[in-house]
Amino acid sequence: MLSITSQYLARYRRLDAGDGTPVLLPVTGAQRRFALVRAMDPAGRPDLVPMFFAFPRGTVDPVRLAAAANRLAARHPVLRARPTVLRGTPVLRLERPQVPVIRETCAPGEDAAAVLRRALGRWAPEGSPLRLFLVPDGPEGAEEVLAVVLDHSACDGQSLARLVAELGAGYDEGPGADGPSPADVAAELADYREAVLRQLDAEERAGAPDAMAYWGERLRTVREQAPVARPEPLSPGAPPSGSATLRMPAAPDGVPFPELLHACRAAAAVLYGAGHVVPLGYPWGGRPAGTAPVLGCFLNTVVFPTATGEEPTPSATAAAWWDDLDHAATPFDAVVHAARAAGSGWSGRLDGMLTVDDSRRQPPLCLGGVTGREIHVDGRAVRGPFAVSVTQGPELRLRMVWDRTVLPDRTAESAFTALADTVRTPAPTAG
Repeated sequence: MLSITSQYLARYRRLDAGDGTPVLLPVTGAQRRFALVRAMDPAGRPDLVPMFFAFPRGTVDPVRLAAAANRLAARHPVLRARPTVLRGTPVLRLERPQVPVIRETCAPGEDAAAVLRRALGRWAPEGSPLRLFLVPDGPEGAEEVLAVVLDHSACDGQSLARLVAELGAGYDEGPGADGPSPADVAAELADYREAVLRQLDAEERAGAPDAMAYWGERLRTVREQAPVARPEPLSPGAPPSGSATLRMPAAPDGVPFPELLHACRAAAAVLYGAGHVVPLGYPWGGRPAGTAPVLGCFLNTVVFPTATGEEPTPSATAAAWWDDLDHAATPFDAVVHAARAAGSGWSGRLDGMLTVDDSRRQPPLCLGGVTGREIHVDGRAVRGPFAVSVTQGPELRLRMVWDRTVLPDRTAESAFTALADTVRTPAPTAG
C-alpha cells in the first residue's frame, strides 16, 4: 500500500501539468499538518507566528517598510504563496507579492496589545502569509509597536532570525531599491521546489512500514483530552488566554531537551491527571543533505505520549525520546494514520506543545540603525490547551500559555509550577 506521502506526490503531479496554469507548489508534511489543524478548527483559524518590536515613535517609515517587505516576498516564494486545497490536495498557489503594512489606532483607554490581539483575531486566511501591523503605544504614543506576523504554514521558528535580518537589510536599502531580478526569482523558485521535493522524498522513505508499526504501537493508547468549556464563563472583556513566565540562571550547556520534555510531562499530569496518555508535540528534524536553505521547508512536528512505561522517570523519558528520533522524519499525518490504525481514537489534535529556542540566534529587528525592543503581547487566542516555550542563552526563560476557556488559571498556574520545579531539579546522573 502506498504511503501517505506517496499518495500526496501522485495527486500533486496530476495537478501540476505544466500547461501554463498558475504555478502550484507542493507542500511538506509539516505544512500539511497546519492544513489538518485548520480543517479541525470549527472557525478555520490559521496558526500564526507573530513577533512584536517596540520602536520610538516616528522611527518606522511605513512606505519604506512595505517596499522592503514586498522585495522580501518577491525573493521567497512561500511569502507570496497562498495555501489552497485543489481536488483534495493541499498546495501553494503563487501570487504577486502583496505584503500589507496596516496602521492601527488605539481607542481611548486601549494600548497596543489590545489592538493587536483584535487585529490578529480577525486574520483572514486568504491574504498574504506575511503581514505587518504598526500601532502607537505608551503615554501619548511615545512608542510604536511593529508586529511582524506570518502564517505558520510559511515559516517556522528557526527561519525567523533570517527573515528579521533580511527585512532589516531591505529597509536600509530604501524604498527605491531594485527588487530581485527575474533570474534570481526563477532561481529561488527552482530551489524552493527542489527543496520541498527532496523533503517529500525523505518523508516518503520515513513512512515505511516499520516506521508506521513503530508509531502505531507508540501512540496506540493516546487519547487527546477533548476541550471542554469551563463551567464558569470568562468575565466580559477577559483575554482568552493566560500566561506565566519565569527566568532563572542557566547552566553553561543549557538544559538538555529530554529534561524539558519531562518537565512538560509533569505539567500535563497536573492538567489532565497522571492516568491519561495525552499527545504532546515538538518541532524536530532538518533538511535533507544538499537542500538549499529556503524559507518554508521546515521542521516536522513529532508526537510524544505523556505516559512512558510504568514509571515516568526522567531517564525513561529520555530513553523513549531517543527511540522516537529514529523515526522523527515520519510526517505528522502519517503518524496520525498509524495511531488510528493501531486502535487509538486520536484525531491529530495536540494537548500540549513544546518549543525551544536559543536567544543568541535571535537577532532583534533593526530598522534604519534603530534596534527594536522585542516584547510579548499576552492574552492572544492560542491553539490550546497549553504550550510551553523555552529560551536558552545567558539565562533560561520558561513561558507557558493556556486556553482560559478550557483551563482555569489556578490549575494552569499549578501546572506551570510543576514544570518549573522539574526543570530546577536536575536529573540524576548515572554513577
